[in-house]
Amino acid sequence: METKIFLVEGMTCDHCVNAVTKEVSKVPNVVSVDVDLSSKKVTVTGDDLSDADIVAAVDEAGYDAVAI
Repeated sequence: METKIFLVEGMTCDHCVNAVTKEVSKVPNVVSVDVDLSSKKVTVTGDDLSDADIVAAVDEAGYDAVAI
């Protein structure tokens, strides 16, 4: 199990949090997603996680993500 953290720009409300959580949860091998609106960080836990897949999922939700 591994944990990765991403910085997501553009989130301003609970709707944003829900949209990002929903899309990232669809990524293969993701076990949990924690979105912190105040720090604009998304913590993703799972096995063999792909940064590119997670960034693409955040993009699908309408935001920009960068692995940190």
